[in-house]
Amino acid sequence: MKTLVLVHGFMGGSTQWDAQAAHFGDRYNVFAPDLPGFGANRHLPVLHSIPAFADWVIGELRRNGIKRYHLLGHSMGGMIVQEMTRRDQDNIDRLVLYGTGAIGVLPGRFETIEQSKARALADGAQATARRIAATWFLEHQQDPAFESCAAIAENASPDAIQAGLDAMQAWRGDDFLPSITPETLVLWGDGDRTYQWQQAHQLWETIPRSNLAVVPNCAHAVHLEMPEVFNLLVGGFLAREGE
Repeated sequence: MKTLVLVHGFMGGSTQWDAQAAHFGDRYNVFAPDLPGFGANRHLPVLHSIPAFADWVIGELRRNGIKRYHLLGHSMGGMIVQEMTRRDQDNIDRLVLYGTGAIGVLPGRFETIEQSKARALADGAQATARRIAATWFLEHQQDPAFESCAAIAENASPDAIQAGLDAMQAWRGDDFLPSITPETLVLWGDGDRTYQWQQAHQLWETIPRSNLAVVPNCAHAVHLEMPEVFNLLVGGFLAREGE
């Protein structure tokens, strides 16, 4: 059975992928780690760069005996998997870049990284978690998945919030996009307030073997807002392997 690796984003956690683990579990060995400082790994020392996160995930794969795999990353996790691809793409069968981009300063974001850092210090981790999680849904706090998503975000340690924002701000991976060799799916919700269309378009336009899926009436959390559509798109892309 092939492995499908799911890498969550900033203030996320592995349990955000429960619907995908259930859907794909009969076809793939689903491996969804909690990044250091987030989710069940809130207690681990924080990491301060996207390359450090990439090295950590690759290390976890090897420690779990995983060499070849499909790879999906969401948001900051999409940045991490781009760095993983830079290091390990000979072992990656298919790549999904979901709600993400190649420029870490996040042009067009609902607020700048600097504003997020300042507000996180002023408001505290819990309030920051709920405020930012609300921006991930088209219907904000009214989305049925908001409360569970916000509860996961609240697990992020204050140090992890600052370190994660610093890591994103300091990173860019656009120089590597033309060198990505795995066939890639770029998946984006048309109401995404975090990663604007120009980020998704750059990935699609620049990665040599790329496909594009734009989901209408969704924001930054398509896998929670429309899980059936998300699973259908990702599952169809992965099933085409070998064509």
